[in-house]
Amino acid sequence: MEQHSNTEDGYHYHIVRRAIELVDDKGSGLTLDDLAHEMGMSPAHFQRVFSRWVGVSPKRYQQYLALGHAKALLAARFTTLETAHAAGLSGGGRLHDLFLRWEAMSPGDYAKGGAGLTIFWGWFDSPFGPAVVMGTQKGICGMGFAAETGETAALEDLVARWPAARFVEDPMRLRPWVLAAFGAADAKLETAPLYLIGAPFQIKVWEALLRIPSGHVTTYSEIAQSIGNPRAVRAVGTAVGRNPVSWLIPCHRALRKSGGLGGYHWGLPVKRAMLAYESARVEA
Repeated sequence: MEQHSNTEDGYHYHIVRRAIELVDDKGSGLTLDDLAHEMGMSPAHFQRVFSRWVGVSPKRYQQYLALGHAKALLAARFTTLETAHAAGLSGGGRLHDLFLRWEAMSPGDYAKGGAGLTIFWGWFDSPFGPAVVMGTQKGICGMGFAAETGETAALEDLVARWPAARFVEDPMRLRPWVLAAFGAADAKLETAPLYLIGAPFQIKVWEALLRIPSGHVTTYSEIAQSIGNPRAVRAVGTAVGRNPVSWLIPCHRALRKSGGLGGYHWGLPVKRAMLAYESARVEA
């Protein structure tokens, strides 16, 4: 999983990431032979590797990156947050619903800007490009993606959120949580614990995001309704954008009422890839 790793999993994540980027860039016209050639692999080998991680064939995956997928997803699998959990929609899916254990920093501690907090960090490969992951003793507190922003900007972005914290580069400490977070074949843990560091309103919004089942989406206005503040759509959008733990706190599942993707802090291609990736695995 670690970036630049020589392990088979690290190599395969790199292949899948490159293939997803290529499909996203070129659209649905690429054949299996085209993709395999670009990856320097035989078609059969590439299809096996891709299908192992994404859950469907490259051809099937391209359908989920089609321009109208977000609108179709909103129409077909819209989630009303008040009923999602009661209906059992948030269960299952070891790869996706891995945020089963989490706790939040107290408002008083949050106001200190991370003073007295040690945050460990490291770079890892992911299906969505290089990922910087941060964690405290209690769980993952930050996850950002550098495919669109660049590694320096992604790292500086997360560090700036807790300016008084002490940061220690230690990817091996985080590795078991990261393997679980991305559903790696050799993950030893079932869940990746989360530690939410944010203001009280932000925490409420992030809690609502955690109730959106994998493969489903909701809207910013639905989130505002679910936290008892239906007029706070703009503030909800800001809190969604400030989510520090992308992927595990699934801000990519929040769409505009029109079915538009809306914004995404780490770049819309990353959001589109995440939605397609989850849809493919849920329907596989």
